Amino acid sequence: MTSATNDDPLDFLSNSLQSTATRTQADLIQLLLYEIIRVKDLIKYYEAIPNGAGQLGASILNELVSEAYQSLVNYDTELMRKYYDLLQNCD
Repeated sequence: MTSATNDDPLDFLSNSLQSTATRTQADLIQLLLYEIIRVKDLIKYYEAIPNGAGQLGASILNELVSEAYQSLVNYDTELMRKYYDLLQNCD
């Protein structure tokens, strides 16, 4: 007789709730890092606007990126979700 893992090619049966939660947290971290990088590029754009017209926007985005990074350092998943949502809406 074959084992359950051989009958489960997509690995549904052997996944525990904790491994799924860990994968979800890792995905959140990766997504948040991508958003931080995207917004940092956006900050460069705002800083390049002539006559300092984009400085306020750049300053606000810098603060948001700083707080998002701090949520990663503290591994605060609730704040990571919050800052991911906020960064997604930056343009």
